[in-house]
Amino acid sequence: MKEKAIDTDKSLEELFSQGMSFIHAEDYSSAFDCFSKSAEVGHAKAQFSLGVMYLSGDGVEQDYAQALSWFRKAAEAGDTDAQCNIGLMYRNGEGVEKDYTQALSWFLKAAEEGHIDAQYNLGVMYRNGEGVKLDFVQAFSWIRKAAEAGYADAQHKLGLLYRYGKGVKQDFVLALFWYRKAAEAGVADAQFNLGLMYHIGKEVKQDNAQALYWYRKAAEAGNTNAQLNLGFLYYAGIGVKQDYAQALSWFRKAAEAGHIEAQYNLGAMYEDGDGVEQDLAQALSWYWKAAEAGKAGAQYKLGIMYQQGQGVKRDFVQAISWYLKGTGVTMRKFFVRLWTA
Repeated sequence: MKEKAIDTDKSLEELFSQGMSFIHAEDYSSAFDCFSKSAEVGHAKAQFSLGVMYLSGDGVEQDYAQALSWFRKAAEAGDTDAQCNIGLMYRNGEGVEKDYTQALSWFLKAAEEGHIDAQYNLGVMYRNGEGVKLDFVQAFSWIRKAAEAGYADAQHKLGLLYRYGKGVKQDFVLALFWYRKAAEAGVADAQFNLGLMYHIGKEVKQDNAQALYWYRKAAEAGNTNAQLNLGFLYYAGIGVKQDYAQALSWFRKAAEAGHIEAQYNLGAMYEDGDGVEQDLAQALSWYWKAAEAGKAGAQYKLGIMYQQGQGVKRDFVQAISWYLKGTGVTMRKFFVRLWTA
């Protein structure tokens, strides 16, 4: 039986809609067939959707070249989603050589047509000076557009720009306003920064209960800075009853994710036996991680532990090595310290 020709805009739209239904049903093979038929005769959204499938590898073998090709067809027909995706591919170097100039150009096309993601990405490129001279005024302009349209990451970035007065007059009230919007939308970095403002209490009235609340939100979402600060609040009993076990737990989460300050704090708790049985081997292990990452305090601690044989066999060579890294003073001074101790 001969397949019916697709020759009307209506039939193309219906075929595209059918393809989207298949996507929602996770029938990617059928969706790919529908999009292919529509895309080949010029349906821009089908071309974009086909590009997405090639980019993600859903229903077809991942192929960046094909993704870019279909995005470009849709973009040239004015599809702003495709224009933004081309910008992302060039910015991130996905299947194409990284090219900030190309990324900027495609983001600008979409941003000028009101594409929120493109506006945000364009603003970030101006803020970072990627492919263009660093320009906080332009960054502020584009990020604000995306933020006012409800883009949560842009709201957080806008809060940062107001907080530090980049591209706009410094305004702590507006920084707090935009942090809160992003935080309430679930942006962990915004939750951390909101907690930090309440914790420090310089730009806003100090409120340790609010600090604890927002740090916890961010920490539970995996923000390691929030995990560190939440651990500190529990350790010091600020805004909450002192609880070394909770402090240890939050320091560990951040430390295991590679946070240097948390690694140092965890080492100190094991060294001092705060909320945990003293364990110098564990202390040494966590100090070592922080020291290798450049934490001067941890390097100095290792020097002491090797010098005194705490949790490790005494080793003056290792002690000298870590003392020098941790303080930068002369070798002669350390011979005096070591051999007169």
